Amino acid sequence: MRWWDIDPVLELEKDLFPEDAWSRGMFWSELAHSRGPEATRRYVVAVEDERIVGYAGLVASGDQGDIQTIAVARDHWGTGLGSRLLTELLRAATAFECAEVMLECRVDNVRAQKLYERFGFEPIGFRRGYYQPGNVDALVMRLSTASGSGPAAGAPAPSDHGVQGTDTHD
Repeated sequence: MRWWDIDPVLELEKDLFPEDAWSRGMFWSELAHSRGPEATRRYVVAVEDERIVGYAGLVASGDQGDIQTIAVARDHWGTGLGSRLLTELLRAATAFECAEVMLECRVDNVRAQKLYERFGFEPIGFRRGYYQPGNVDALVMRLSTASGSGPAAGAPAPSDHGVQGTDTHD
């Protein structure tokens, strides 16, 4: 993801998460910390026909990764794009030498929970009222590896069905 991607990403963010969308400043801040030799963030966008149809981001600290966001345009749901974006984040977690990856997911977002479970994430708790202003609880999930080969080692191969022509870049 680059700075010029922020406005189209923000449009998608507001469509998908109208109650608790990230602000422009939040995206700028994340990108500002994702460059340089000490970079421990990875943000990517998926582009189809010059339109951003998805984006995702990961922050790593020590041996732990934290998925900050994954979003897929509604007209691309069920195409495998979410799996491709998650796979890219797990590759980054492996490159950052993360032994585990954490995330929060709205308790009412069953579609996302099923995606994470397919990749081996397990529920470990809740954060009450995490998503504001709607006061929606977050399900906390974790993916860990005992082998030390990184979280991406156990990830299923994502389906590319329906996303031909989609390019993912940071």
